[in-house]
Amino acid sequence: MKKKIVVLISGSGSNFQAILDHCQQGSIQGQIVSVISNREDAFGLTRAEMAGIPGHYIDHKGFDTRVEFDTALIEQIDAYQPDLVVLAGFMRILSPEFVRHYSGRLFNIHPSLLPRYKGLNTHERVLEAGDPEHGCTVHFVSEELDGGPLVIQAKTPVNTSDTMDSLQTRVHALEHQIYPLAVSWFCADRLEQTQEGVLLDGSLLPASGFQLEN
Repeated sequence: MKKKIVVLISGSGSNFQAILDHCQQGSIQGQIVSVISNREDAFGLTRAEMAGIPGHYIDHKGFDTRVEFDTALIEQIDAYQPDLVVLAGFMRILSPEFVRHYSGRLFNIHPSLLPRYKGLNTHERVLEAGDPEHGCTVHFVSEELDGGPLVIQAKTPVNTSDTMDSLQTRVHALEHQIYPLAVSWFCADRLEQTQEGVLLDGSLLPASGFQLEN
């Protein structure tokens, strides 16, 4: 039976589209059952509509506290009884209550080689630091911002000619490789978060996660 996936977005939804493409191609044994955004103008909602997937807009500005918004978000998500919740450019810091509710079935992707460069402006920070490489990471979500055990990383060299835009373009391409792959592992029951760490096919992954070789 296919796993049910709910995707949370705030913007264009390119990672949502990458995961959807793999679901439709059959490389992910899952089905995206809903897309939820905190921004009404998010293009990802248009992508969902074009694909015939129920989309929902919940305005975080309509709530007095983060917990109240997250409670409404949980209610909407749980209406679909998902096996996996995927953060795909969802620009909200989630409450501990939300994270605990979906513990072990909540993914995020971050545009850096975690644990380096948590937070925003990762491409700019990599260039300023003169790092030789950059990349992206899929991880299980914990109560720590951009924390949680790592699942998979992909790297790209940083060239002397690189700009923030050129780096972002290459990192996005890597995101569209590793996010569907991580989701496919989860939906095939190959991936699990445990107290000891992340298991892939029954073996404990290193703290840096699986390293995708390009």
